[in-house]
Amino acid sequence: MKTNEGTTDRVIRAILGIILLIAGYLLLGSSEVLGVILIIVGIVALITGITGFCALYSLLGISTCSTCDKK
Repeated sequence: MKTNEGTTDRVIRAILGIILLIAGYLLLGSSEVLGVILIIVGIVALITGITGFCALYSLLGISTCSTCDKK
């Protein structure tokens, strides 16, 4: 897995992942399906933010990492 996310992209994904995890956890009581969906999306966003690799970016040939191509 080659890194294909830049620093800004990774930070945004990590913050968004944490927010979605919290929102999903808080919604589990009133709307279980929406809560579970938010938790799953939050986990994916957090993992991609931590690892710096996005499978969808890889499939589409996208890279937001400006220094990754120079290695």
